[in-house]
Amino acid sequence: MLDSKPQKKHGGFTLLEILIVLSVIAILGALAVPRMITAVNDISLRYVASDYSGLLQSARVRAVKLNTFYSVQAGTLAGGTSIYYIDKPTVVYAAPDPFMPINTGITVWQGPGSGAPNEAAFIANNLLFTVDPNHADAPSFSARGLPCVGAAGSCNPVAGQGFVVFMSRPTVTGNIPWVAVVVNPSGHIQIWTCDNTGAWIQRD
Repeated sequence: MLDSKPQKKHGGFTLLEILIVLSVIAILGALAVPRMITAVNDISLRYVASDYSGLLQSARVRAVKLNTFYSVQAGTLAGGTSIYYIDKPTVVYAAPDPFMPINTGITVWQGPGSGAPNEAAFIANNLLFTVDPNHADAPSFSARGLPCVGAAGSCNPVAGQGFVVFMSRPTVTGNIPWVAVVVNPSGHIQIWTCDNTGAWIQRD
């Protein structure tokens, strides 16, 4: 005898439905991934700026404590790693100088001429002090904790002058985030970031 009960249809998705879902996922991924990469890169660069700011503060504290002057300058470890370290101006790095490693993908530029967005306006309108113009000068601190231009055997403060160090790190998406670590004439250290409109924002 034939079964008169209606046959149940098996649930599932058609091939077309699956293709539509995959297409939507691909589109959302294409929109979200670049933003995620940019966000991660921004955060990574801010961490580097924070570490550099901490190194500057350590140099300032050391200068005051030991009643002398110290600089934060670029160097290279024996293995080839790029670093920034604390020591007297022009003195080559040697352990146990405090230092921080710097990623090779990060560009660091002291003073004007970095190519940062709206750099001139940022210096003129936001910093409101004279920035040390010499790219080769390492940010230094006197025995009073004030910024000074270091040289072998001396470090002379310039009234109303401080330092700004720009950092950038290009991303695979072509976006280039920027941060600036600032030492004002009173020796206070600040971190600024640049948004995608070219506006600079103080973060500390």
